[in-house]
Amino acid sequence: MMEKKMAPPKEQAYSNISVRSFLTVVAILLAFLLLCGSLSYFIPQGAFERDMDGNILPGTYRMGQLKGIAIWRVLTAPVRVFASEDALTIIMISIFLLVMSGVFNLLDKTGGVKTFIVYIMRRLRDRGGPVVCITVLIFMLFGSLFGMFEELVTLLPLIIAFMLSMQMDTMVGLGACLMAACFGFSTAITNPFSVGTAAQLAGIHVSSGAWLRIVFFAIVYLVLCIFLMGYLKKLSRNPQSSLTYEIDLKKREGLMEQKEDIPQDQQRVFRVYSSFFAIQGILLVAIACIRAIADFAIPILAASFLISGLIAGQLVCKDFRRVLACFLKGAAAMLPAVLMIALASSVKLVMEESNVIDTVMHSVLELLAGKGKFVTILLIYALILFLQLFIGSASAKIFLVMPIVLPITTALGISPTLIILTYCMADGFTDVILPTNPVLLIGLSMANVSYWKWLKWTWKIQLLLFAISVLVLLFGVLIGY
Repeated sequence: MMEKKMAPPKEQAYSNISVRSFLTVVAILLAFLLLCGSLSYFIPQGAFERDMDGNILPGTYRMGQLKGIAIWRVLTAPVRVFASEDALTIIMISIFLLVMSGVFNLLDKTGGVKTFIVYIMRRLRDRGGPVVCITVLIFMLFGSLFGMFEELVTLLPLIIAFMLSMQMDTMVGLGACLMAACFGFSTAITNPFSVGTAAQLAGIHVSSGAWLRIVFFAIVYLVLCIFLMGYLKKLSRNPQSSLTYEIDLKKREGLMEQKEDIPQDQQRVFRVYSSFFAIQGILLVAIACIRAIADFAIPILAASFLISGLIAGQLVCKDFRRVLACFLKGAAAMLPAVLMIALASSVKLVMEESNVIDTVMHSVLELLAGKGKFVTILLIYALILFLQLFIGSASAKIFLVMPIVLPITTALGISPTLIILTYCMADGFTDVILPTNPVLLIGLSMANVSYWKWLKWTWKIQLLLFAISVLVLLFGVLIGY
């Protein structure tokens, strides 16, 4: 996913952020920025001593004087942040997001993802229940490895029609597509928009701690498969128990009259995009295994996606003008996210310039003293869940939360890898349960399923995944992950 946001009309780039969502997030981030600026008038300055790596040393805090920051510095922070010590990281990640957005839009407009999914689905047709688990795996892998979410949701009508043709129902299609894509994004292994960005800010390798993320991915995959298989078993005993029984009867009547919108020369298109995804998969494995290149994971991934994406697009449509136009349109659609990143990053800049960030960290450390690492992790988990209600953008939340949370948790002996895992858990699963999420509402509209019917069908698995997430975090704390 690149970013979790509203899916636009068909002619637009699928990474577009709706105006309403954009203005809401900008207003919230501006409020955070002004709040942090005002703190300098009420909170005294202070500083910790730091080690050679820049980590704060607990017990070394010294309080300074009370001195407010000039209002012009607060208002210009979103611009000045590009000249701060974090400028290189912000610029590099922003370029990375623009490249990824452009490439994914190119893949979508040239039929890449759709052809890939359709080709596999046709090969698996008439294999019954197991095809659901395979479909779930494909969608979860796209989300977990490449950070795709709303791009995959555009395939929802196709997946629903496919499931109905095998005598399943609309809810199974929603589970195998919408839910699987979201859960894959939430169980990120190398998702560049969450794990990649957070790892860059934390100064660690993308592959660091990947083993537990893989285990968590496998657990969630099994839970979702068992959930869907149990529902299919219920349908086999009583088809009328389907929550969409009446709707599906009408949908099946029109299936025979519909033709799937599949690009010509499908096998060639499939081979081209299979090669594209294979190259990215091999590169991800190489980054995880070769420490010499792990430090350059973000620029390497960006270059690989850009070059191989443009080549794949050219091989498919043989029109470089169209290829370039699709790429640029997708990149331009991500520009609002860059502005949100600048606003989120400027919060840290203002707190640093007003010299109150260490004072805030000192207060938090005193508050958490003696409460244990597990309580701290749960509090961070709850904080991100709360922010998720207002800020859907994964990257914006990362730039807002991580610069403040990471120094505190490091001082408490909690590793960045556990914080990244906590962030992914809190950031993703609620996207298919919160009625404030536009992608969920659009997906349900595509399927002609009400939100309350969806809530009735999914609340149990959401509670189960919440419990599993907490247990995995407890396990991570116990083993010093």
